[in-house]
Amino acid sequence: MTKVTAAITISLDGYITGPNDGPNQGLGAGGERLHYWVFGGPWTYDEEPRGEAVGADKQYLDEAFGRGGAVIVGRTMYEAAGHWGGNNPFGVPLFVLTHRPEDEPAEGGFTFVNGLDDALARAREAAGDKDISIGGGADVIRQALEAGYVDELSITIAPVILGEGKRLFEGFTRSIDLEQESVLQSPLATHITYRLDGDADAT
Repeated sequence: MTKVTAAITISLDGYITGPNDGPNQGLGAGGERLHYWVFGGPWTYDEEPRGEAVGADKQYLDEAFGRGGAVIVGRTMYEAAGHWGGNNPFGVPLFVLTHRPEDEPAEGGFTFVNGLDDALARAREAAGDKDISIGGGADVIRQALEAGYVDELSITIAPVILGEGKRLFEGFTRSIDLEQESVLQSPLATHITYRLDGDADAT
């Protein structure tokens, strides 16, 4: 059965980016440390990352990509990632939430959608019996959690304190019970996956 999953990496103090995130610096100043686990070690914005995940980090990624049938991201993430060079990097249908769907590029495998409900409906159709992954940024994940759409939440904690930037749960208003499903740990990150209680109440 199709699940809606949400996954994101945070610092130990709860930030998903360092300060001044944007194009050519999608994770903000110092934010590269958040994704060392993705590339198997240090990398910088000054050159193209060449490494890849290993060990528990690779296991986590392989399992997530193996289950995935469609991805939803926000326009801010799309812009901060530099449009991924004009090509969908996920290998499955990618839906970008935006108030300007008319900006959709003619090529690259991106579908621009105005509204989370519409994005989820289209992602369900595209995913078949595979999972729908909500990949960020933080605002899109908060919207999905607030609306009760998320079945599974994966938080990757990088061993770094950023001090400032964008927080994952800034302004979040809902109380949600979580049940821990699994933990994978490497020297570069701790991946914690939770199942959400569908009976959670808004506060």
